[in-house]
Amino acid sequence: MLFNSIDFAVFLPVVFTLYWFLARFGLRWQNLLIVVASYVFYGWWDWRFLSLMAFSSLLDFTIGWMLAEEQDERKRKILLYASVLINLGLLGFFKYFNFFIDNFVSAFTLLGMPLQPTSLKILLPVGISFYTFQTLSYSIDVYRRQLQPTKDLVAFTAFVSFFPQLVAGPIERASNLLPQFYTPRKFDYNKAVDGMRQILWGLFKKVVIADNCAEYANLIFNNSTDYSGSTLVLGAIMFSFQIYGDFSGYSDIAIGTSRLFGFDLMRNFAFPYFSRDVAEFWRRWHISLTTWFRDYLYVPLGGSKGSMSLKVRNTFIIFLVSGFWHGANWTFIAWGLLHALFFVPLLLTSRNRNNLELMVPGRIFPTMREFFQMTSTFALVTFAWIFFRAENINQANQYNASMFSGLWSKPGYVETYNLIFWDLGYNIPLLIIFLLFIEWKGRINQHALQYFGVDVHRFFRWSFYSLILMLLALYVPSGKSPFIYFQF
Repeated sequence: MLFNSIDFAVFLPVVFTLYWFLARFGLRWQNLLIVVASYVFYGWWDWRFLSLMAFSSLLDFTIGWMLAEEQDERKRKILLYASVLINLGLLGFFKYFNFFIDNFVSAFTLLGMPLQPTSLKILLPVGISFYTFQTLSYSIDVYRRQLQPTKDLVAFTAFVSFFPQLVAGPIERASNLLPQFYTPRKFDYNKAVDGMRQILWGLFKKVVIADNCAEYANLIFNNSTDYSGSTLVLGAIMFSFQIYGDFSGYSDIAIGTSRLFGFDLMRNFAFPYFSRDVAEFWRRWHISLTTWFRDYLYVPLGGSKGSMSLKVRNTFIIFLVSGFWHGANWTFIAWGLLHALFFVPLLLTSRNRNNLELMVPGRIFPTMREFFQMTSTFALVTFAWIFFRAENINQANQYNASMFSGLWSKPGYVETYNLIFWDLGYNIPLLIIFLLFIEWKGRINQHALQYFGVDVHRFFRWSFYSLILMLLALYVPSGKSPFIYFQF
């Protein structure tokens, strides 16, 4: 079930009404409704994978209790390894089986020993990378004795399957979300209204920005040999805003929807395209995944302690694993490698934690130095997105070769000018500028529209909401438009 669908527009108010009606009967009934609603929401794609999610929930619920009861450290490690191996084994089978088979066959072919490949048509369960990491964090935290295991199977199942963030995050920690299922929840009007604002802005980013940028990004990437270098630059920029609008839009809708039900999810995006270096970008982009890798992989590897060579090694491991998490394709590995190469110079010069403070607070405009830092960081991130978007390494290399070789041709600029001001009809560039303006204005808040609920007169606030609704009506795509991160 897509957030930007009629199905969800019916589903959400029905569940919302039943949920708050059941509040009078107790917390357990509300949690049970969340489980049922979440399984309906997930089963809307393919009901066959519901058993996989249920198995993962039961596995880690059981292992959590066994870890708490067991005092022998050797046996506790065996239990933890069982959780890790089973969860990652299922993830690996569904997500990477054909990738390894295909590369195994290719390696033998290069050695002059061609094999007949045996690939399976394995469907990737939607959201498996997200809920697998969520259940794993529970088992690891219980093993570390940082979290007491829950006795409530319904609450735990609701935590794993919670429908707003089930298929594309944020990847919640049990220490944050699970206790919220034990606590009686009362309807908070102000929280619900702010949740609606965040949902509205998330829909704008998905429907108006991402889906419309996708049309031109797809056109340029799919026909890259037909376009000039400057047009290929435009295609990369369009994809940068497509993936940001798509993924951060999903997170906004997920967090806003959760607030309607009285839950607070962790922030997943903090205006990353205003970052002044790549290190800051990764503190602001997909925060739930970045912090997951930090706490459960980077720190156990030694983190920032030890020699510089150890820090560099750990940095490369984190970025390569992050790339591989995104998908079974060498393009994602290349994307992760590029970000590691962007990050390491900051690490070597001890500048990776230079920009921890808020971006130019209290000022209307950044300084020229800050503007240059933001645009250069955006350029690096956009270059890396080319590998993320490409179908394979060959296409990415061809795209880059054509882009740089034809970047300065005069006919190319004419082509790009016509594409922007005639084919795009001014609309998409103006909408992107509008997006950046609103997000810059609201950058001190948890989400862009929070500013409009606090500091803007009621007349102008509702006029702005009406404008967003009008843009949604004008730019809604004709067909279904799934979120990009559903494939991960």
